[in-house]
Amino acid sequence: MLLEKIKTPGLSHLSYLVGSGGQAAVIDPRRDCAIYLEKARAAGLEITHILETHRNEDLVSGAPVLAGMTGAKVLHGPNPERPIVYATTARDGDCYAIGQLEIRAMETPGHTDDHLAYALFDTAYPDKAVGVFTGDAMFVGDVGRTDFYPDRREEVAGLLFDSLRKLLALGDQTIIYPAHGAGSVCGSGMADSEFSTIGHERLNNPRLQITDRDEFIRLKVNENHYQPPYFRLMERLNVEGGSAPPPVMRPRRLSLAQLRDCKVDHLVDIREPMAYASGHLPGAMSLPVDMISAFAGWFIREGESVALIASDEDQLAAALEHLVRIALDNVVGGYVGVVPAAAKGVTMQQTPMIDTDEVENRSGGAEGWTLLDVRDADERAKSAIDGSHHIYVGQLNDRWHELDKKRHYTLMCASGMRATVAAGWLASRGFEKLDIYLGSMGAWKAAHD
Repeated sequence: MLLEKIKTPGLSHLSYLVGSGGQAAVIDPRRDCAIYLEKARAAGLEITHILETHRNEDLVSGAPVLAGMTGAKVLHGPNPERPIVYATTARDGDCYAIGQLEIRAMETPGHTDDHLAYALFDTAYPDKAVGVFTGDAMFVGDVGRTDFYPDRREEVAGLLFDSLRKLLALGDQTIIYPAHGAGSVCGSGMADSEFSTIGHERLNNPRLQITDRDEFIRLKVNENHYQPPYFRLMERLNVEGGSAPPPVMRPRRLSLAQLRDCKVDHLVDIREPMAYASGHLPGAMSLPVDMISAFAGWFIREGESVALIASDEDQLAAALEHLVRIALDNVVGGYVGVVPAAAKGVTMQQTPMIDTDEVENRSGGAEGWTLLDVRDADERAKSAIDGSHHIYVGQLNDRWHELDKKRHYTLMCASGMRATVAAGWLASRGFEKLDIYLGSMGAWKAAHD
């Protein structure tokens, strides 16, 4: 008997391979799905079922690709906005045998209308569930977001409340296997843990402490979530069925001359923020490799071409891996060699870093200067620097038009990481008077506590 979690870094996506008696099921596979087949074959298992908990918003499902590789049956929940062309509909109470194991579908709408959870039973001990694949209905420390149906906010929040009660009824012994962990955009309060039980969540999950349905609805309706533009692309691909990933998951190596001549839509510097700020090629935006999953979908649109600038080949490979998983993989190639290029006299741009003393000096009345806070709305509601202006970093993809290129902007966030992404985007749009508050809100609090 096998149950293995496969984690997708960056997206904090959790998928699962469960097997017994020579058979296996995969729950919520990612697009680059060969890993499931490799692990199943290594364990002597044949993948017979592919179970989707819902239509994912933040990554391309690998279900149709994996089905083509294995011949497995894909199951998806009822009531999707459009038919899932590559899947068969599973409904409440449907059961699927995997060797000694039995997987039972549970309709759990709220996060999405088509949401299913899958309760896992061992037929040798059939009285109570061993575990449950909760999808995006229940996480460790949080529950699913309910903002995908803005015209039905109260209704879907109520549906999630009812679905959570249904999951709780499986019993405190039930291990939960969510589709995402901490760091995912699918929830804001997840615990930094990827194992839990229904009993532990009943006692410790703040959202499950709310037992009044109307109170729960009010709380969910008033939550603040952001929806990157690429969510619409994921919605479409996860209905139509996404294509297989590129056969080679490593960008073509570009020379400096090729980089200059490639005429891509986006020149993306994936090095560390301090490296970018110290010196970058003109026109390049900053998107550190470990922030690609969170922010590439805000700034890069479907079909737009990308060239990557990295510190080494491993960064290039990791960046393409992240981009493939969200179908923004029109990558013409990658360049490694910013420092050698600078040594040869190639023109570089810098983005200065300033400290708390300088921010305080400018806050006293510097003309033509704005402190631009790019944290999310919830962070800003807890603490903000007087006189600062707010635009969430992702929303600068369009809202940069509201800013005046003649003004001087200092970008700030919680530490300086997202501020560098924001500064890099503005620099790529032609803003020249930019700097970054190093340490940002963390440094400000340290100086004023």
